Amino acid sequence: MIYNRKSSWGISLGILTVALWASPVASQTLNEYVAAVGPESEVPVAIQNARWAMLQPDLNTLTFRSMDTLFTTRTVPRSGQVSPLPADDTALDFTYNFRGKTYTPEAFLDRNFTNALLIMKNGRIVYENYRNNTDARTRFTGWSMTKSITSILIGRALDEGRIRSLDDDITDYLPELKAGAYKGVTIRQILAMRSGVDYQERYDFDNPGIAARNHILALVKNVARFADVARDIKRAHEPGEVFAYKTIDTAVLGLLIERISDGGTVASYTTSRLWEPLGAEVDGFYIMDGQPGAGREFSGAGFNATLRDFARIGTMMLNKGRINGDRIVSPEWVELSTTSVGPEDEAFGPGGYGYQWWTVADSEAYSAIGLQGQYIYVHPATETVIVKLSYYPPGDDRHLLEEAFAFFDAVSTWRPQ
Repeated sequence: MIYNRKSSWGISLGILTVALWASPVASQTLNEYVAAVGPESEVPVAIQNARWAMLQPDLNTLTFRSMDTLFTTRTVPRSGQVSPLPADDTALDFTYNFRGKTYTPEAFLDRNFTNALLIMKNGRIVYENYRNNTDARTRFTGWSMTKSITSILIGRALDEGRIRSLDDDITDYLPELKAGAYKGVTIRQILAMRSGVDYQERYDFDNPGIAARNHILALVKNVARFADVARDIKRAHEPGEVFAYKTIDTAVLGLLIERISDGGTVASYTTSRLWEPLGAEVDGFYIMDGQPGAGREFSGAGFNATLRDFARIGTMMLNKGRINGDRIVSPEWVELSTTSVGPEDEAFGPGGYGYQWWTVADSEAYSAIGLQGQYIYVHPATETVIVKLSYYPPGDDRHLLEEAFAFFDAVSTWRPQ
């Protein structure tokens, strides 16, 4: 999920956190916002409260690399030879400009709430830094970088003929969605966040709408599956007309992957089509929206991996779908998915939006972006890959995103000595 800067989620959670800390029985009492939505949950109250507060400042530097302690998970195991990432440690002898001031890379680390940062130039790691008690084995949440992974899996399924055409009606594959607004929506329109369904990505818990309720029911309480609201969702716009970023679209794509995977799961398809051929170094995992036997992978924002393995994804994309001699996805899919579908000024990211990848205005660069500062940035012309894993405070983080991309642009033009 990309945090909507118009949302009051951060304010609500901030008030919540103060209230919890001030109460001597906070660990015994379920948060009032959570309790007010849906049925009771079998998830322990302390875990529900921890999930509710996991985005908060002073907590998220820990929770963002400890999601397997908060959620039921499904492993994406590594196997076989690890893809090499040759390294040449290099001094970051450049500066970057942001809002009229010049800063050093060292200043950027703290200014931009960095947990880990890796920079690759011309196929080699030139900088790798782990902070806040993390290391090369730490698995970080990607949040909505997961959407870009889902895009890779859709591209692979298309290459394999499991998906006949992107212009197929999604309900040809998922007939259970025919009662709602996804009827008549193509896979292509869902990839581009132009489904037209009425799911505003806002998290106002004082007056919870469909997204806020879904967050509580599926992710905090585990009493519903995240994708289930797609069954009878209403329509806000005609399909294809309006870009509107919404995690439910990617949840539907995850459901599609599950359906076309010959009885498998999103995790098993990720394992065989991405993680094993990628030559990943460490097992990845998805957080689940329920207990084993009931829950599904949170395909819109739930994948977790190490810094280097996220860099391998960026390297594969830079190399037009290949890594270590293996083809993971076609070069045509890499180009198609990283090209903005509409004008680059209609989105609230760094530019435009392709098929679950963000594009960068006035550049051929593109990026996977996750909630509160998670990035895989790829700049093909300069053979640059950057992975930055962060712990931004919740709320209006537009200035942090803009500073991150100012830094990424400076890294792209930098020529290590």
